[in-house]
Amino acid sequence: MINVDSKSTPLLEYFESLGFSSEGLNGSRYIKIYNNVEDELDSLYTGVGVRDISSYGIFELRGNDVLDFFHRITTNAIKDLFKQRISDTIITSEKGRIIDVVKLLNFNEYQLLVTSQANKKKAKSWIEKYIIMDDVKINDVNDKYVLLELIGSQTNSFMTMIAGSVTNELSSNQFKIVNSDGMIFFVVKLKGIDGRDKFWILADLTNGQKVVKFMKEYDGPFNFNFVGLDAYEIYRIEKGIPDSPNELSATYNPHELDLLNMVDFKKGCYIGQEVIARLDTYDKVQKKLKGLSFGEKLRPGEKYTLFDSEGKEAGVVTSTTFSKKLDRAIGLGFVRRFYLEPGTKLSARSENSNPVQATVENLPFVR
Repeated sequence: MINVDSKSTPLLEYFESLGFSSEGLNGSRYIKIYNNVEDELDSLYTGVGVRDISSYGIFELRGNDVLDFFHRITTNAIKDLFKQRISDTIITSEKGRIIDVVKLLNFNEYQLLVTSQANKKKAKSWIEKYIIMDDVKINDVNDKYVLLELIGSQTNSFMTMIAGSVTNELSSNQFKIVNSDGMIFFVVKLKGIDGRDKFWILADLTNGQKVVKFMKEYDGPFNFNFVGLDAYEIYRIEKGIPDSPNELSATYNPHELDLLNMVDFKKGCYIGQEVIARLDTYDKVQKKLKGLSFGEKLRPGEKYTLFDSEGKEAGVVTSTTFSKKLDRAIGLGFVRRFYLEPGTKLSARSENSNPVQATVENLPFVR
């Protein structure tokens, strides 16, 4: 099931001018499929898949207290973040629940905060709530930037074609400006959930269009495709990547999503710190994000709860899809600790459909 709740991205009209078709939903337009789902998926795994993620929240942060402020209100150590470096961190509530998982990019004179698509308004409101005497100003700059994500086994070589030697000079969680072939943009090197490098390209609209045109014209020997919402949804579930609002929400905490690499247990207090530390110390985590295989496809848009053979509630289903690669219906869900063993049989039930057999699996489904 795909959750789309965003305005059209700045690049949408340009993609439409290139012949790609968008669809409307709730007053917004987006591209579900650029070419076809199978080819787009193949590029994500074995080539270069490029996603337009400009609908993510992009906020400019200015002021002398930005790094100290985010050090105090989020889970990771931020205050000593170097110039041109990136930190993943989590904004949590007083109860240790997830407001959003964000990236902070330090440009030195200012910082950029990148939030998820679904939680961007909530994240901004939460941040503003805690700016009291701090020298911190936050501005929405979504209209100013284009953000592209490049995923796949050929991504390093493809980025070298676009950005030259800068690609190999970058370490993970670092970014640099590139001026190449009449294009000016920032290239951001990240580590994907599967341990492989992935990249972001951050640019203004004019240069973003130039980059898209360059990619389309000079894909050469690469297994290259632009990737729409449908293919990426299958890919992220196969890879076990949590997303907002399905998994990254105020219903769950970092322990349940295995996001502790974004939590610094040595630094001082932050919002939600006591709850997160207590869960760690006393082994109080009651559920975990797991993979689920289903005996048949689940009905789109329905909420499914998991039960054991005795009718006891065992968890919830948060995302589902059909994987042609695995030839079965799969999904993500939060499973109570007594049912975490791979192979455990449960049933998924909703109000409007018959029960469907569910089997617990480790993530990712596909490596």
